Order: sequence, then C-alpha cells, then structure tokens
Amino acid sequence: MNFQMNLGNALMQLVKSTGFMTISIGQIIMMLVSFILLYLAIEKKYEPLLLLPIAFGMLLTNFPGTGITDGPIWDPNDPHHFLQPGGLLYYLYLGVKLGIYPPLIFMGVGAMTDFGPLIANPKTLLLGAAAQFGIFTTFIGALALGFTPQEASSIGIIGGADGPTAIYVTSKLAPHLLGPIAVAAYSYMALVPIIQPPIMKALTTKKQRQIVMEQLRPVSRVEKIVFPVMVTVVCVLLLPSAAPLIGMLMLGNLFRESGVVERLNDTAQNALINIVTIFLGTTVGATATAAKFLTPATIKIIVMGLIAFSIGTAAGTLLGRVMCVLTGGKVNPLIGAISY
Repeated sequence: MNFQMNLGNALMQLVKSTGFMTISIGQIIMMLVSFILLYLAIEKKYEPLLLLPIAFGMLLTNFPGTGITDGPIWDPNDPHHFLQPGGLLYYLYLGVKLGIYPPLIFMGVGAMTDFGPLIANPKTLLLGAAAQFGIFTTFIGALALGFTPQEASSIGIIGGADGPTAIYVTSKLAPHLLGPIAVAAYSYMALVPIIQPPIMKALTTKKQRQIVMEQLRPVSRVEKIVFPVMVTVVCVLLLPSAAPLIGMLMLGNLFRESGVVERLNDTAQNALINIVTIFLGTTVGATATAAKFLTPATIKIIVMGLIAFSIGTAAGTLLGRVMCVLTGGKVNPLIGAISY
C-alpha cells in the first residue's frame, strides 16, 4: 500500500514538474509565432541566416521552467560561489548586452563589401542618405505615440534596414524592446522582395526602370585602401559613439582591400561572422518572451517598422528619379531603393 502511494506521489510530482502543467497561453502564442518565423526562414528563405536562429531562440525562451535565460544566483555568504550558475543563453546574451556581436558582424560585412562603385560614383551616397528619411519620420511618429526619446530612436532605426545596427542601438538605449525591434527589423528585411516592388513601380515609369547605367570608372587599389581609413577618421571624429560599428566595418574592408591578410579576410567573411550570427540571432530571439512581446507596444513597433521601410524606399526612389532628370536620363531611379 505504501509502495503504491509513494509511486503515485512520485508520478504526480513528475507530471507537475513538466512544462505541460505550467505553460501559459502567452507562451503558446509565442511558440506559434516562432513556428511561423521558422516557416518563413526555411520554406520561403526569407533572411534565413538570422531569421532561423531568432525564431529558434524565441521558441527556447518560451518553454516554462528551463532557466535557460536566467542569471546566476550568488551565495550571500560567499561572493565567489553561486547557488545557481545561470542559463546558457544568459551568458551568450552578454555579447549583445555588452555591444560585442553587432560590431563583429560589421567586420564581416566590411570584409564582404566592395566600396568601389561608391568611390567611383560618390553621388550615390545621397541616395543612401535620402533612404534614411524613414528613420526620422518613424522617430517623430514614435514620440507622438508616447514612446520615450530612447525608445523612439530604437524604433526609428528599424528604418535603416540594418539588423545589427538596430540591435546595437536598441541594446544601448532601450534593451527592454530588443525582442520586438529585432523581430520587426529582420522580418521586414526578409520581406523586402514583397514590400519594395509595388512602391518602386508606383513611383517610376517603365522607361525609367529600363535605363541602363554607364559603366563606372575603374577604381585604383590605392583608393580602395585609403577609403576605409579616411571614413574611419572622419566619421569617428564627427560621431565618436559610432566608433565600434564604423571602426569594425572599415577594418573588415581594409582586410579585403589591403591584399596582405587573406587569412584574416577569409575568417572575417566566413567563420567569424557565421559563429557570431548564430549567437546573436539565438540570444536576440530569446528576448522575445511572452511577457515582453505580447503587448500593445509591440504592435505599434511592428506597424511603425513597416512604415519606416516603406518611407525609406519611397524617399530613395524619389531622389533617384530627381537624379535621373538632372542627368538627362543617365541614372536609373531604382538604385535609390537598392541603396536603401
């Protein structure tokens, strides 16, 4: 009899310890959202390199009782010993919290980027600048909706169409919004083939879209080497807080263009950026817990992110159209949206 009672109690305790008994409706909803994102990443191939780990991190963090994102609990009687070591994603997330992952990704991006077309045709810089109009419009809109200036800045940066920048800025200014902002930023980046074409088509004529631009002048090796150094000097002196992102972007590009550190260039382009992307995506996705994500603010962020992308595309395309007219039809206006 005692054996049966003990067995029954043990089974009851086992059942109560499972996640099935403690999972909430909010966590179930977040799991369904993660399934949708996984589908978009795998089946539709929408920005899969980041959307897939983000979606899986979102799935992991919404399982009850795992402690995978919990911080360590220290022994009050011994400051060098902890009672609970903390979860895996808590430690990996420190790379986001301390601003390490985004600059490392920028290094890899710099190593993969050829700035030759920009050097040969500097006026295209204006197109990229015009496309950022969506950032400022969204910033003003977020302030009008009651967000703080720090939160509005983080939301507005979604319009930059640059995931690592959005994550870096948000981790510094409004870390509590990191989950929805990261999901919005990368979701819209993945949906660019759906968002941009209707806007580009509406703002240009068929004749303009068929313009074949002239071949750019050859850019010398010296120009390509000097460019990242000078950009670093000018930008960091102008805006010191941008040093981590600009510095790593240009360091990666210098790896590429110098021609003397091929091993470093290859590592930055491949192994390093792939490893950091896994850590960044998974830990950012893990910030999207039900309590933080399923709020009215998240809906506002997602809507404003779409508006930011749309305005940025429209602004770049319109300036491209202006340049097309001023150059006598030598500029295809669509490069304004591409620059974005």
